[in-house]
Amino acid sequence: MPFYYNIDGRKESDKRIARGLLRLKESFAKSKQPKRTVRETLLLATWNIREFDSAKYGKRGKECIYYIAEIISQFDLVAIQEVRDDLTALNELMKCLGGWWKYLLTDVTQGQKGNRERMAFLYDSRKINFGGFATQIVVPPVQKKEKLLVPAKQLARTPFMVGFRVGWFNFTICTTHILYGEAVAENPERIEEIEALAKFLADRAQEKYAWSKNMILLGDFNIFKPEDKTLAAITRQGFFVPKQIQKLPSNVPQNKHYDQIAFIAPDIQDQLEMCNAGVVNYYEQVFRPEDEEMYSEEMGKAYVKTKEGKSRDKAARTRYYKDWRTYQMSDHLPLWIELQIDFGKQYLDKIVRRELAPIRSPTHHL
Repeated sequence: MPFYYNIDGRKESDKRIARGLLRLKESFAKSKQPKRTVRETLLLATWNIREFDSAKYGKRGKECIYYIAEIISQFDLVAIQEVRDDLTALNELMKCLGGWWKYLLTDVTQGQKGNRERMAFLYDSRKINFGGFATQIVVPPVQKKEKLLVPAKQLARTPFMVGFRVGWFNFTICTTHILYGEAVAENPERIEEIEALAKFLADRAQEKYAWSKNMILLGDFNIFKPEDKTLAAITRQGFFVPKQIQKLPSNVPQNKHYDQIAFIAPDIQDQLEMCNAGVVNYYEQVFRPEDEEMYSEEMGKAYVKTKEGKSRDKAARTRYYKDWRTYQMSDHLPLWIELQIDFGKQYLDKIVRRELAPIRSPTHHL
């Protein structure tokens, strides 16, 4: 449960926050999304939080920080993309979540395509244990026929891989934000990045001294449709994307499948076809279409007039509001999956089966 440490009933804006939080809580209570458990399951999510944080539409206010904290607190481990240079919003978010929530994050990726973005994992340390393993992904050099090593093209935004332990389950998890590039479904640059990352991780998972044989790859892949070559670039390397995940569009209009969660995970492979998954459409509870007028003051003069000083009509103001709210919350919806992590019964069953199996000496003859 997040801390509502700076909300009181004297301000109308605080009452608005309280009403929004109550709607979120009621929605989670009524939804089919599983509740968190102490040791039986792992609730894992990925969320691209748009430019977290930038001043493009003004800094994020405390209202959206409380809403984001409420959403994240429904999960055990959340991969966040688009964390920016300024960590003020992230640190405010951590205050709301509570001291047992921790984060691991990268430095910004330099260069125009890197967009000065960080990758982050937020996790509840009461349940999730950081395994001590953390790395940014560097694609190895390519060996040519002449036995020369040629530096490989790196991903525009450097992926981040971490090792965690929870219950019986040890796993490495890599979060990424794949290049968008041209606004076409099967952009070759996008496919190239996805394939390079998936191959690197699949190869690493098979190595003798890999930190774990269980590998999870998740994040914003900018995949338009599950039938596209962009998703095939993941599965072609041996990753499995559950059909439940493939069916879930994660952008706000819910017509694109940008975000994905993929697995090479022998310890849980048998459950992946049946596991629960979903998205959280928070715009049904907060920053709703009917709330537009309430935020006119926060949106400022730009809500009613363009940079050129022209007045916006009602339709233009609504378009502005819909864009502005994505810089308060996001233009992506959190995508989640529930995994069973208590393997105690299976482990004991294996021991019993071994004990009951006939023991034969290789030198014994009837």
